[in-house]
Parts: sequence; structure tokens; C-alpha cells
Amino acid sequence: MIRYYTRVCNFYYGSKSKTLVKKKRTLPLNGNNEISFDKIQIISRKSSKIIDLNDINKLPIDLKKKIKKDIKTISLKKNIKNLNFRSIPKVMGVLNVTPDSFSDGGKYNRVSSAKKHLDHLFKSGANIVDIGGESTRPGSLTVSSKVEWKRVKDILKKYNKKKLISLDTRKSDIMEKGIKLGVNLINDVSGLNYDNHSINVLKKYKVPFVLQHSLGSPDVMQKNPKYKNVLLDIYDFFEEKIKFIRKIGIKHNNIILDPGIGFGKNLKHNMTIIKNISIYHSLGLPILLGFSKKKYIKELSGKNDSMSRVGGTVSTSIFAMMQGIQMIRVHDVNEINQSIKVFKELIK
Repeated sequence: MIRYYTRVCNFYYGSKSKTLVKKKRTLPLNGNNEISFDKIQIISRKSSKIIDLNDINKLPIDLKKKIKKDIKTISLKKNIKNLNFRSIPKVMGVLNVTPDSFSDGGKYNRVSSAKKHLDHLFKSGANIVDIGGESTRPGSLTVSSKVEWKRVKDILKKYNKKKLISLDTRKSDIMEKGIKLGVNLINDVSGLNYDNHSINVLKKYKVPFVLQHSLGSPDVMQKNPKYKNVLLDIYDFFEEKIKFIRKIGIKHNNIILDPGIGFGKNLKHNMTIIKNISIYHSLGLPILLGFSKKKYIKELSGKNDSMSRVGGTVSTSIFAMMQGIQMIRVHDVNEINQSIKVFKELIK
């Protein structure tokens, strides 16, 4: 039996979207009238085709039923606790209190410098900041819970509790300690595969979390990663994980999906995911995309690469927004917010 997947495409944004939704010529994406669509791509592992929404009734009965179910899911509102997505994208800032993270390792090892940068990220418009005490860059090695907690505990104790904090960790004991200090979101880059007890902590405290795809551990994930179909393999991974999460007793929808750019993916994989990222809307959960300063920008820009890679990060941010992505994870919060504000004004 052929398995089909539904990817929304041909988006409209801003005032044009609102007008078309009102005239019932397009459907809102994720319940947000600011972005709508009028076409879908029907994908299998052997073929794909793009059709207008008006042509869905011409499909075979079983396929028509499946596509209509997917479109209903795609059109529904998606929010998580303490964050709504009426205006997108929400911006997740990055604070690495590590000596070896690929972009800012060693910059914020001291509590004073970490606190100063955290305040800067929020003042620049970050909706939430992701704090990590263990580098998961390609080639990095695992650190002990003792070392990781020592790096993050003081900043978690001292931040303004009115602000939203995400804790970037793979370890259940770090998750639990962080939650007890007021952490609002858990970001596990292993997709709950590193620590079998993590799912029990998330169930116990009913805390929102990010479910990320990663192919292998950071020390080996970039050694010749292979997929049958990277886009659909990740979709199937998410679908199976969601089933497992429901089976174990987590009923809430405070879950965000992250396809894991650069986590066990080469340039071709990363480009396939980003270009077709809207396929994951049919899973019914918000999507987070983390691409800030990553290697694909260097690979695409060649001689125009730079240390900051702000240009590549900005262009990907705008593209992600136009695909309806609810949250982006970036280092340069001020510059990204600047680009989003200007772009939104230009397309009004």
C-alpha cells in the first residue's frame, strides 16, 4: 500500500492573505489568517504532484479522505503553554554556557557575562532563550551531569522569572533540576533517545518540550549520514515518537517538532528539509527550526562566508517565516527581529 504525505505550498502573507481567506479562496495555515495557502503537494516515496485545493474532490476516495484529514489538521491553531503563535515566527535566543560550542563557546562561561547576554537577548526581542551547558556540535563529546549542572545552575537561579527559559539538555536529571527552578521548556536534541528516563520526567511535570530529530550522537552524527528519503524518514520518526509519547501517557499538545538541521545531515539533506519544511505542519504540532550560523551557510555562500553568517541566517529566517514556521532558534536576535519587522512592513 502506498503511503502519501501532504505538504502545503503556494503561500500568501499579510493583508493579501487575510483578503483571500475572507473570500474563501485560500485556507489559513495553523489558524493564522496572516498566512494562507491554496495548493498542496501530495508526496509518496516514488512520486509527487502539486494540486489546487479545489481539485481535492477529484482524487480517489481513500486518498481524498486522507488529504482532507491532513488539511483540517494543518488549518487548526497550534499553541503551546505560555506561547501563542498569532504572530510568527517567535524567536528563541541562544545562550551557551559552555567552553566549546561552535559559535559562542567560552564567551559566557561566567555567570556575570551569561546574565548580561541573557538580558541583551530579551531586550532585543527574544520570546524565549535556550540555555545549554553541554555542546552538541558535530564531533563534541558528552559531559557528565555534574559538569553540565554546574555550568547552568547559577544562571537558572538568577534569571528574571517573568521571562521564558528553555533548557537545552539530553539528561533527565538536568531536566528535573531545571524544571524545579522554573524552566518553561525542555529542548532535547536527541529526540528523547539519549536518556530513557527523560520521558518520565516530562510526563511527571507536564512541561512543554521540543522533540528534535538527530541521526546518532554528536560525536559521530556527521560521519557520512544516510537516509532513504530524508524528508519522509524524519516525518516517520516524528510520527512514531508522537505515538510513543501518547502511549506512555502524555496527552497534552505542548510539544514542538524540530527536524534538526545539521544533526546527522549533509548539505543536500539540510536543503531538502528547509525547502520542504512545510510538510511537517500536517503532524499537527508547532515547528522549530534551528539554523543559525550553521555550516550549510558556508557551503552555499562560498567566498562570501563570514564569521557571523548573519546574512545566511537572516535569509533562512525570512524563508522559514514564509513557510509558516512558528519558532526559529537564532544567536543574533536583534538582527533577526530587525529583518522580520522590515520584511513584514514591505509586504503589507
